[in-house]
Amino acid sequence: MFLIDCGEGTQVQLRKNKIKFSRINHIFISHLHGDHFFGLPGLISTFRLLGRDKEMHIYGPKGIQEAITLLLKLGDSWTNYKLTFHILNSKSSEIVFEDEKVVVETIPLNHRVYTNGFLFKEKLGERKLNIGAVEKYDIDRSAFQNIKNGKDVHLDTGQTVSNSDLTFDPPKPKSYAYCSDTAFEPKIIPQITGADILYHEATFLDSEEHLSGKTKHATAKQAAKIAKLAKVGQLVLGHYSTRYKSIDLFKQEAQTIFENVQLADDGKIFEF
Repeated sequence: MFLIDCGEGTQVQLRKNKIKFSRINHIFISHLHGDHFFGLPGLISTFRLLGRDKEMHIYGPKGIQEAITLLLKLGDSWTNYKLTFHILNSKSSEIVFEDEKVVVETIPLNHRVYTNGFLFKEKLGERKLNIGAVEKYDIDRSAFQNIKNGKDVHLDTGQTVSNSDLTFDPPKPKSYAYCSDTAFEPKIIPQITGADILYHEATFLDSEEHLSGKTKHATAKQAAKIAKLAKVGQLVLGHYSTRYKSIDLFKQEAQTIFENVQLADDGKIFEF
């Protein structure tokens, strides 16, 4: 489980949605504007009050460690668990996390301060056993893991059974591109092309496009253009300006360019 950005009220939303705090071990911060990280000092302190002892990893721009540790110092509330900061300052994409199941890359964005999005990519999983075929050849269970790893089977009879006859392809790995605050930035398209899900900010509607340049924010139409050019599976919009009477307007506008649009909202769960 990954937490991406941590604005004020994050703890409230985690509790409302019954997310176990102990499951969060990696927090990715896109940039140092308050609505994206002002909830982090409180969350770190709450982990301490809950008796956390597991290491916490925080990935964010230069300055984040200084900001957090100053608050902990002034409040004399150092954590009783290891807090590891991974400082991001590269202007090109880099891998910031990897384990046996997933790899996470930064997506350099175009905002008023140094900002990254994050691309989460599943790795190809194990092949799936074709139980009928395995039973047909009376293969012992001790060989199952090797089969799932892609190996052929050599029978006592001298016959070799091809792995493709014993397994099914694993599910296609999914990918999720999170594009935090950013102006319209076509440079990200090659990196996110083919992503299953793209979250892209949409602060403005097209009628306020003149504001997007100086604020370095995007419109719903601009987000949809990125989604279309990158041929993503699904576009999720968020970060709406409160000047508009309904967030449905963002979906309507984006769908004039890209059909598969969802609207992010508090507590909303997406399954793909």
